[in-house]
Amino acid sequence: MSVLVLGIGNTIMSDDGVGSRVVQRLQDEFSFPTGVSVLEGGTLGLDLLPHLEGISRLLIVDALETGKLPGTIVRLSGEEIPSAFRTRLSPHQVGLQDLLAVAAFQGFAPEEMVLWGIQPASIEPGTELTEAVALQVEMLVENVLAELRRWGMAAEPF
Repeated sequence: MSVLVLGIGNTIMSDDGVGSRVVQRLQDEFSFPTGVSVLEGGTLGLDLLPHLEGISRLLIVDALETGKLPGTIVRLSGEEIPSAFRTRLSPHQVGLQDLLAVAAFQGFAPEEMVLWGIQPASIEPGTELTEAVALQVEMLVENVLAELRRWGMAAEPF
């Protein structure tokens, strides 16, 4: 089994960069078993397509418009994921929706997809997360690690 943990977002747009920041923490603090790749995808959109080839499970971390209170964490899976990006928070989400559609069209969509998202407080220009989102980064990291354990792919701290 091959797993891709993909953090996406724009780190110069406040909370929009939370997915990238979570993945950076994972890369800095944990080692992953063979078969698990951890990628900071930024705002690359369709340029990420080659990274999906041969992936059986995809775990995405991103800021997500949910209509809930800032800092609220949500877990989506399967077909809930493309639907969640119909309400676009930022331009990279158009790319993610297209990425998943093209991967499916080309016949290499992951068998299982999970998205750990968080409601942002701000996507205004800035390099810092808002307090509501920053307070939840540790929980997002833990949720990603727990998801990997459920898949039998436990990470180890350095």
